[in-house]
Amino acid sequence: MEKETQKQNVIEKTKQAILNAIDENGNDEIDIEDIIIKGLKIPGIRINRKEFLEKEFFKKYPKDVIENAIIHTPARANIPLEEINKIADDVIQFERVCVSGISTALGMPGGVAMVATIPADIAQYYGYMLRATQKLLYLYGFPQIDITEQGHKFDSETMNLLILCMGTMYGVAGANNALKTMAKALAIGVEKKLIKTALTKGTIYPIVKKVASWFGVKMTKQIFAGFFKKAIPVVGGVIGGGLTYLSFKPCCDKLKNSLQDTLLTKTHIEDSDKDEQFLVEEISEEQTD
Repeated sequence: MEKETQKQNVIEKTKQAILNAIDENGNDEIDIEDIIIKGLKIPGIRINRKEFLEKEFFKKYPKDVIENAIIHTPARANIPLEEINKIADDVIQFERVCVSGISTALGMPGGVAMVATIPADIAQYYGYMLRATQKLLYLYGFPQIDITEQGHKFDSETMNLLILCMGTMYGVAGANNALKTMAKALAIGVEKKLIKTALTKGTIYPIVKKVASWFGVKMTKQIFAGFFKKAIPVVGGVIGGGLTYLSFKPCCDKLKNSLQDTLLTKTHIEDSDKDEQFLVEEISEEQTD
């Protein structure tokens, strides 16, 4: 009985140590915000849109075309979607190779000592996923997102947009449509403050919360499941349980497929699209409630 009690105490202490190591937003839970914050804090994960687009297009396109792509979108600069898709595939493959390095480099420490490795390994995996996400957003017409820290927090609009992207990658219901709604709003020139309202407390926010809730359950299971299996280290449980080289590409492909089919990838915006002030009307109703 005493041994069982000691075992339970060790388990509880380990669970708390894992939680303390991962809980970045201080809400006493493991959620997608924690993982995004950790990922964005890794050197090299944050992508500058201007620098990235210049680097990707300078070999094939003249300066004026690249400047137009930066000021507007690659599609508006008449860069063919086929070319953008090819670069997107290269981006995904590059980040996928980086992710494979995590798996091969992982040690397999046992017991409580492994706790220190968990946040770093998870952050690295999702860090590469966030890096791919930013690059794909910029290739398919999204503007620079605010990835600067304000105190110990990231901008809520940025956080919620990235949550939608992650939800799209994992096929969470509603995330794909919400992301396309965002793209359409940007394409037809909806005011930035209205888009931010939709993301943080308006029409799109319930989808963000739904995606975040789904990830909270998924990640808690992933992070803790491996530890409580017989002699299977947490790191082995996490990486072997789905965060792998094989799972990375399908997730990124889902996001790519979503982003390549929005108004932001169109060369011209038709009047019929501009007349659909769906987001403005819905957000305005939210604001007056």
